[in-house]
Amino acid sequence: MIFSGRFLGVDYGTKRIGVAISDKNNTLAFPKEIILNDKNALKRIGDIITKENVSEIVIGESVDFSGKLNALSGRIEIFILDLKEKFKLPVYKQKEFLTSVEARKSGNNKKSLSPSQAHSRVKQIKSGRIDASAAALILQRYLDKINNPRHSVARK
Repeated sequence: MIFSGRFLGVDYGTKRIGVAISDKNNTLAFPKEIILNDKNALKRIGDIITKENVSEIVIGESVDFSGKLNALSGRIEIFILDLKEKFKLPVYKQKEFLTSVEARKSGNNKKSLSPSQAHSRVKQIKSGRIDASAAALILQRYLDKINNPRHSVARK
């Protein structure tokens, strides 16, 4: 089935939610905005879904250094249920690992940190724009996966 709408990428955080949007061909992801994770978050996401003609959502699945689900995973699962209930759109999970670090590095060519050093500093120095860039990285990984015929993903 071919979907006519765009994809919305989500980088869920306890304080902020990074949002990205795909292009009309669903091949490229672009940072959209940062939403405060408060009582108005779902309304704001709904506004974006309507304005951008979103038909599917991709959310980062938070994992630790060993690839296992971490403490944030439970909150993400609840958020996914809220998204599905409110918007009646399919929601897909894309493993995210150090996307905020990668987003920070791509936007900042200063001293290079190892992934472990950068990860430990993320919470201290993270800026909101990084959240939207991380959402774009999550979404781009998913789009690359579904658009690669050798690695096609069954979408429900």
